[in-house]
Amino acid sequence: MNKAKIIEVGVRDGLQNEKTPVPTDVKLELINRLIGSGLSVVEATSFVSPKWVPQMADHKEIVEQLPHDSSINFPVLTPNLKGFDNAIAAGAKEVAVFAAASESFSQKNINCSIEESVARFEPIFEKAQSLGIKVRGYVSCVLGCPYEGEIAAEQVAKVANILYQSGSYEVSLGDTIGVGTPGKTKTLIETIKNLIPINALAVHFHDTYGQALANIYAALECGVRNIDSSVAGLGGCPYAKGASGNVATEDVVYMLDGLGIDTGINLDKLVDAGDYISQYLKRENNSKVARAILAKRS
Repeated sequence: MNKAKIIEVGVRDGLQNEKTPVPTDVKLELINRLIGSGLSVVEATSFVSPKWVPQMADHKEIVEQLPHDSSINFPVLTPNLKGFDNAIAAGAKEVAVFAAASESFSQKNINCSIEESVARFEPIFEKAQSLGIKVRGYVSCVLGCPYEGEIAAEQVAKVANILYQSGSYEVSLGDTIGVGTPGKTKTLIETIKNLIPINALAVHFHDTYGQALANIYAALECGVRNIDSSVAGLGGCPYAKGASGNVATEDVVYMLDGLGIDTGINLDKLVDAGDYISQYLKRENNSKVARAILAKRS
């Protein structure tokens, strides 16, 4: 059967820039609701300095209280070796690292060049390998940068390949500011899949220009079956003006269901999870599918 894997990023990528502090118990309740809907990968938190991302200050508590279920993966973001060590000490079994395809974005986002950022990850990959810890790689700004504009597909492929060759089991291609279109998405994936097996690629789209679902469809046509998304469309990018949130998981699942692609996710339970966090944050649910289903229920 035709299957796809959804990587839920709402708890980390979605909540990290929310001004409203979200208590640990609310995050854990959201995680439990998400896995209750059938999600098998939920990005749980980020081991960054609370000074930079106050919303993720409870990363240790989150990891320590995650459900013990070997069939579910809970990757956590570790930007450096200190973050990695703290994550492993808390009990994390999978980590994620970030690099940018844009030199300017790398400088503005993590205060170092692409080359320096990759060098920073080398000890993480080495340590992870010795401990049997899985590493997921992210490349941001794959279809455009707020400072440089369009980014060459070859440049993205080069950074993605470094992460893959370093030991990332999967490389997620992030359209951080949501400027991509289906044609450019196809060109990008066709360029990268010469270097990295298609089953080791994931896509991560923001919906700034309303193209996220169309871009995911284009990626599916190229053979990609790993999709990052965020429940209720939570999140955005603090470094990209006007960048709206990640594509909503509910919208992705509805489209995949319609295409006969199995995700193993119960859409009604997923909508409940998104509704739970939207109500807590007192904000509109950014998923069109969720809004339609909730309106039909009432």
